[in-house]
Amino acid sequence: MDRKFKWLEDRTTTPDGVYRVLRAAILDGTVPPGGQLREAHIAADLGISRSPLREALTKLEEEGLIVKIPYRGAFVAEVSAQDVAEIDSIRLLVEPYAAELAFEALRGSERSRLLQTTEDLRAALEKNNIPASVDAHLGFHRLFYDLSGNGALRNLWHGWETKLRLYLSVDHQTYSDPRDLAVEHERLAAVALEGSIDEFREELAAHFQTGLSGKAEVHPRQA
Repeated sequence: MDRKFKWLEDRTTTPDGVYRVLRAAILDGTVPPGGQLREAHIAADLGISRSPLREALTKLEEEGLIVKIPYRGAFVAEVSAQDVAEIDSIRLLVEPYAAELAFEALRGSERSRLLQTTEDLRAALEKNNIPASVDAHLGFHRLFYDLSGNGALRNLWHGWETKLRLYLSVDHQTYSDPRDLAVEHERLAAVALEGSIDEFREELAAHFQTGLSGKAEVHPRQA
């Protein structure tokens, strides 16, 4: 069944406005992994021509959120629990190192940035705003890599981020109490700001436990 697409704000028929509508629909699960984005239906729902829609789809493809299949159309990219478990097994090795390199900045001039990500995450989860909660979740972890001062670490993170974004858009909805996710990140932040690197590694391992066990179901494949 095709979903109904609606403007998130005042109607803006620019490619960027259409991109924001489609991106939100992907990240809040309106169109699930493997789901098709049908140009005719989207254009009709939003009352737009195909030109800004195709530009928006191209931007989503460049971001890695959709894949285009010749003669079939555009589909939301798929990420499995196994994909994320493999990423997390590497993150468990390198993210504590990134955090250790970032500790000086985080415990000094950048302290407020880390705390702001946890506040943003809690606020988004309480409002059940999945795209905003995913943004805050990723922003929290990205900060360690960005503040590490290590280009190789930053490149690793940016190579993972799109897959993590797609997976988290579904994973955030599986928490029986979304505030649990906020609490996990508040604990991580407290250790990053006051604790040792060994304590950070232990807390991160607990945070990754579900992903590393492959407990979550693999997302359905495209028909």
